[in-house]
Parts: sequence; structure tokens; C-alpha cells
Amino acid sequence: MGIDDAPFDKYKSRLVLTVGAVFRGGEWLDGILSTKVRRDGDDSTMKLARMITSSRHHLQLQAIMIDGIALAGFNVIDINKLAEMTKLPVVTLIREMPDMARIDKALENVPDAEKKRELMRKAGPIERLEFKQGVCFGQMAGISKQRVIELLDVTCTRSLVPEPLRVAHIIASGIVLGESKGRA
Repeated sequence: MGIDDAPFDKYKSRLVLTVGAVFRGGEWLDGILSTKVRRDGDDSTMKLARMITSSRHHLQLQAIMIDGIALAGFNVIDINKLAEMTKLPVVTLIREMPDMARIDKALENVPDAEKKRELMRKAGPIERLEFKQGVCFGQMAGISKQRVIELLDVTCTRSLVPEPLRVAHIIASGIVLGESKGRA
């Protein structure tokens, strides 16, 4: 399953659409899930766990792949808790190594900044992931780096982004903007 949030207005949006795309490998879309999380809030872990565990797709899922460790700005996901609550491995994926100094500066304007920093640290080191199609970076809970690379080899069928993440991004942005745009 791939999860991504929709584009939002950082000055006006209070709740941000988040979409999950359920796939078999990188070829077959089986379903779509959605929820809304608070911009810069602290409800992403619980909302994702509820969205996933209440779905008829829950028992067929092998892993949860998320576009980054935060949704809706700085609504940071506790990936260890999410893995525990869903009984599924969790992987956050990003295209490039983040600029942590820039992230720290941005967090200065966000409520509960220290708690959010702690969740990011608790998620473990950001690992370089080299797979057949290329390189990306990520953090993981309940899964080995080797298994993540195997999942990327299977799910990255059209780009360097796993198909479940790419489709979640397309759907989320298409719903909010009327047409999909941007990169997952």
C-alpha cells in the first residue's frame, strides 16, 4: 500500500486529504482508502492506523509505504507505533536526502516541535536504498533494508517511485486540484 497526502494551502487548510492506494505488486490496483489529517497536527499515526485496520484490504497488505515521514506539513508519523498497530512493516520513502538543518528551522514555527523532532529521531537513520531502477532514501519499521529493496524492485514499475505511492499521489492531487500535478 502507498500513502500520500494531497496538496493544501498552508495558511487556510485545517484538514488535509490523505490517500492510500492498495496494489498487488506494482501492476494491479486493488483499492483506494482515504482519511483526513490535521495540518501540522499530531493525529497522522492514529488516522492511518484506523484507515488501514478498518479496511477490507488490511489482511492482504504486505507493507505500508509512505511519501516521507510527515503528512499535511509536519504531522509526523510514529512509524514504529504504526507498524505495531497495523501489524505491518512501514517504510517512509523520499527521493533525496533531506536537509535536516532546514527542517529544524521550519519546525520552529510549528506546535510541539520537540515532540515532532523526537518522532523523526525515533524512526531511525535515513537509509540509502539502491535497487534495480535507481536510488532513494527511507526509514523503516518492522522490516529489513534488504526486504525494502526487494519491495522496491517489485513495485517500481514505471518510475523510481513505487507504483502504489505514485498512484496515491496522482489521486490525492487530482481530487483536490481538479487535475493531478507534481511529483510523488
